[in-house]
Amino acid sequence: MRVLVVEDARRLADAIARGLRAEGMAVDVAYDGAEGHQKATCTRYDVVVLDRDLPEMHGDDVLAEILAAGATTRVLMLTASAGIDDRVDGLSLGADDYLSKPFAFPELVARVRALGRRATPAVPPVLRAGDLELDPARRTVTRAGRSIELTRKEFGVLEVLLGAAGSVVSSEALLERVWDENADPFTTTVRVTMMTLRRKLGEPGPIDTVVGAGYRVSSTSNAASVPTAPAVPTATTGTTATAGTAGTAAE
Repeated sequence: MRVLVVEDARRLADAIARGLRAEGMAVDVAYDGAEGHQKATCTRYDVVVLDRDLPEMHGDDVLAEILAAGATTRVLMLTASAGIDDRVDGLSLGADDYLSKPFAFPELVARVRALGRRATPAVPPVLRAGDLELDPARRTVTRAGRSIELTRKEFGVLEVLLGAAGSVVSSEALLERVWDENADPFTTTVRVTMMTLRRKLGEPGPIDTVVGAGYRVSSTSNAASVPTAPAVPTATTGTTATAGTAGTAAE
């Protein structure tokens, strides 16, 4: 999940960013409204954590610009005011959620994750494909009931691919969604991360490469193996035959 934190209190902004990164999110930070507006209009973010009282450009104006751009970005507005009128104002302006300062960090994380699931199309709280299951809140991945330990970036890549529900995701899109603004666009980090992720997921590989386009969760990852028909005695020789040939042998 790609998140932008727009907060002029630098210590608070950096603390929020560190905490969200520890939860496996790719986080960028802006320390005033103008910088936040520039980043929000140039990069596709899943969620923007937006302080309302910002210098250079007020948070209400940043929110209005995000909405005017028609982006699917969800906005969690922060404010030092706990008054009902302020919360109503923020939501009426188009914010998706509202959180008053001071706040408990686990609540912030839960709200950001909930907003991230309200993408288009909506993403379920637990992502599954065949025997592969990823729980973003618990930060767990299992395959056929076996727990798999992944790095933050491996986890992020798999989360994006599973959330795409079989659609192709390009390397550029993965770089934008899983890494932050400091990532080198010419790096091979996506390919290297994909290689280690596939190794950990094991065989049969659930991730397909679509040449010239990107990656997707395999369309056959949900296919169950068909069991072999049990052997049954033949009517004439006492030897065995499969269920599909027993009738012929008896005749």
